[in-house]
Amino acid sequence: MSVQVIMRDGKPEYAVLPWEEYQALLTNGRNVSAAKPVEASDTALGALPTFGTLPMLREAKGLSQEALARSVGISPAYLALIESGERDPDNAIRRALARALEIEGWQQEA
Repeated sequence: MSVQVIMRDGKPEYAVLPWEEYQALLTNGRNVSAAKPVEASDTALGALPTFGTLPMLREAKGLSQEALARSVGISPAYLALIESGERDPDNAIRRALARALEIEGWQQEA
């Protein structure tokens, strides 16, 4: 099972998993092993959170769209475009988002 655990204040708060695995969990929960948090050190580049999960990650940190945008140095409108997938941020914005959301690895993506 490929589960991503989102932590807040050092405690697990959300678990994100592929839809098919979620459906299997609903159908037959007995065959599901316990999820463990993904550590940054053992996270492969392909397993990083995608920008499609940005709204959920932002909300998990208790940040409004405007607060995150201002902390990153972009407009809330541009952050909305990133969150919706209409814009792909450059490396500087990726690094700023990674710092603001405490996610390692986005700064390494191309």
